[in-house]
Amino acid sequence: MRHIAISLSLALALCAASPVAAAGKRAAPRLGTVPLQVEGGLARGGPTSQAGVVTFRGLPYAAAPVGALRWRPPAPVKAWKGVRPAADPGAVCPQWPGEEIKDIAGVKIDEDCLNVDVWTGARSAAEKRPVIVWFHGGGRGFGAASEPRYDGAALAKKGVIVVTVNYRGGVMGLLATPELSRESAHGVSGNYGLMDDIAALKWVQRNIARFGGDPRNVTIAGQSFGSGSAHFLSLSPLARGLFHRMINESHALHPNDPLLMQVAMKYMPLKEAEVDGLKFMAGAGVKSVAELRAMPWQQVVAAYRKTTSDLLWTYVKDGYVLPRMFAETYAAGAQADVDELAGENLDENGAAPDTAFDYVVAGKGAKPASPPFLGLAGYQAYARKRYGAMADEFLKLYPATSDREVFDAANASIRDNQRVSPWMWAQVFTRGRTKPVFLYFFTKAPPGPQKDLVGVYHGADLRYTFNNPLPDWGADDRRVADLMSSYWANFARTGNPNGPGLPRWPAFDGTTEQVMELGHKFAPIPLADAAKVDFWKRFYASQPAH
Repeated sequence: MRHIAISLSLALALCAASPVAAAGKRAAPRLGTVPLQVEGGLARGGPTSQAGVVTFRGLPYAAAPVGALRWRPPAPVKAWKGVRPAADPGAVCPQWPGEEIKDIAGVKIDEDCLNVDVWTGARSAAEKRPVIVWFHGGGRGFGAASEPRYDGAALAKKGVIVVTVNYRGGVMGLLATPELSRESAHGVSGNYGLMDDIAALKWVQRNIARFGGDPRNVTIAGQSFGSGSAHFLSLSPLARGLFHRMINESHALHPNDPLLMQVAMKYMPLKEAEVDGLKFMAGAGVKSVAELRAMPWQQVVAAYRKTTSDLLWTYVKDGYVLPRMFAETYAAGAQADVDELAGENLDENGAAPDTAFDYVVAGKGAKPASPPFLGLAGYQAYARKRYGAMADEFLKLYPATSDREVFDAANASIRDNQRVSPWMWAQVFTRGRTKPVFLYFFTKAPPGPQKDLVGVYHGADLRYTFNNPLPDWGADDRRVADLMSSYWANFARTGNPNGPGLPRWPAFDGTTEQVMELGHKFAPIPLADAAKVDFWKRFYASQPAH
């Protein structure tokens, strides 16, 4: 026995002295407990509101677009020395402090802004969790990945890796001029923000496995301008193979729907965008790009702010990043063949909550400048201008003889369109494609002092899909958020939102005229009455394609 004890002691001593043997017995440290090697150097993350989920924030995916790199495609990340603190958000891209970023504590606005935030609940890099890459919304790309409603901790708790992206918006991300086009090897300018998004997706491909994510299972997602950005990525050959699924919150409309170029993501031909760029430069008091690059970003943004009502400021059909637009891409079958989840909200695109009319009449809020509040004469004039030769038919389907009836009829028409248009879009998007589409109509109004006036507003869905409740939320709000975020996580995992304990969400089949209601109820609902669906189909057919 004494010899056995001596042999065992010797063996243990040898193991302790051998780095290889010791390493073989130690489990790999859990993500977030030690610095993580990413492209550029070491980074140390931090805790989140969710136990077991850590975050790495402000990680650069490209070099700072400053000096000669301003209005150029994103350049490779520059390496840093030591360990980069990554527990707090990075800088957001140049913009004036507005609604989108007002709730971000200690927000920093700076040109060194091409960074991502990552949330992961993986215990090690060996896991292969699905990845959601989120592009924020905001006016012309203003906004931030670090807005509190995009906090990815609760969604990551459901088994996905969440990546939120800061990208250049406004003049910094959209400026096109003849001189900038001549600088480009491809003869193009504008679309810098979209190229940022592509660079971020390439960073995800190279780095996300280190966070326990699967680069072969990436879902791109966004809302409003961010949804439009994701949609454009599905049209761009430069993004092919960088993602496998897509979520469009408030953007997927039929290419013949006029709303696509009115309240959704617009685009411009390159030559028109260059003309607008020259107008901007004249207003800014400069004659060359070199002068513009020498200006502080605050001065550039101030000059841009004066032009937002006169110039379009949007992405560009440039023949390179975006060779074709919606209808042309679908006709050529050149869109990405990806699983798709898309929908609209009850009270956006000009609709108003059913309570808003009495709320305004009672003097509790200002009258919105939208069709439901046009009054009888204004409604009829609106119908004739918008629907032309089909105006009489429209007014028969959505009749009104008083201001109150105008409110109800206009609301009904907008909401019907918001179900029919995405459904018809799915028909052209899936033509020649093999992957499924899931369509929704979100109907849950968040609580708040303006609930009766704003209802299920543009962006009302965001805290529900991210499962980020506010203090005034009740039990039903939390239930809806749990269901919505579960659908989103399931979709990212398998391309199908359905799962145990969730109401069944049928996929689009091209014939059944329905979408899935999410929010007030969770069940399929019809698009509209058959005569109204027929009207909208014929109206789109009469409109130019985009």
